[in-house]
Amino acid sequence: MNILYLADAHSSHTKKFVDYFLGKGHEVSVFSLSSGEIDGARVQSLNIKNESGLSSFKKFFLYYSKIGKLKKFINEVKPDIVHAHYASSYGMLARLSGKKYILSVWGSDVYDFPNENILKKHLIKKNLNKASVILSTSKDMKLEAKKFTDKEIIVTPFGVDINEYRPMEVERISDFTVGTIKAFYKKYGFDYLIEGYKGFLEETGADSKLILAGKGPDFDEIVKKVLDLGIKDKVIFPGFINKEEVIKTFNQMDVAVFPSVLDSESFGVAAVEAGACGVCQIVSNVGGLPEATNPGVSSILVPKENSNAIREALVKLYKDRSLLEKMSTEARKYVEDNYNIEDNFAVIEKIYNNFNKFQNKKELD
Repeated sequence: MNILYLADAHSSHTKKFVDYFLGKGHEVSVFSLSSGEIDGARVQSLNIKNESGLSSFKKFFLYYSKIGKLKKFINEVKPDIVHAHYASSYGMLARLSGKKYILSVWGSDVYDFPNENILKKHLIKKNLNKASVILSTSKDMKLEAKKFTDKEIIVTPFGVDINEYRPMEVERISDFTVGTIKAFYKKYGFDYLIEGYKGFLEETGADSKLILAGKGPDFDEIVKKVLDLGIKDKVIFPGFINKEEVIKTFNQMDVAVFPSVLDSESFGVAAVEAGACGVCQIVSNVGGLPEATNPGVSSILVPKENSNAIREALVKLYKDRSLLEKMSTEARKYVEDNYNIEDNFAVIEKIYNNFNKFQNKKELD
């Protein structure tokens, strides 16, 4: 099968799709607005820079001006499947290409973009309604996308390789290690995690460390928060870490915390990765994030923007080690049962195989 992805080549999610289907023996190409290369795939990169600084009007005409290049690329690679990732930019390109296409919604493209003005809402409706198949990684995001189309939307979770992300013996760095691995944006709730952790330390006096791994534009503000609260000796900043280091770092944690404040949080891949490593989680009750865990069984659900709730959850898990161990075991089981990438992508491969005759979800039953 010959698959063409309309997606950012630098995205780890795009690379996961490409690597999986290359591994299954398919031919894969990528048409990307941004720069990037992916081993084994033919990539057409337009190298568009500073796109985020453009007005909506300029973005529209920028994408429209690339239709000719996309059509030329399609004629060269002759794909059996065109799969666009993101309902606005790549969704518009797919629609204007004249090809039948699959469209995956990602998050802000349906939670935020169409609510900014009536023209953006109209664009999303057109892109969704023209798609032959629509996919969503979470039930919550499916409900959001359904506001703009009457078409069936298939939930196809975004899993992990459970043979790579797994529990392993690593050197412990404290008696009770807490952490998160996310890009450094305040919207992911770092302030509330740091405040909650500070309260936890004050209440328990625990031999503990907090790992904040990643990079991003709000790094300096987050570091300042740690310094202002006087806990710099308790916090570790490893910076950006690769996949192998991510797996090791999750295994060093007793609890992983994902306190996003975004109602538009579409899913929680990092929470799935932590669960696969046998780490229980504390997650905020926003968007599709709770679906990445099993609240009450492998995770504790807390309200968004609530450092006290994070403190209470940490204290509970610290004081009840049998509960911590049970929830950690359940975290691994939940991922094995629901987010094994082999199972998740097998559903997508079935959609690809049935694409030409696909009418509705019943054809997959």
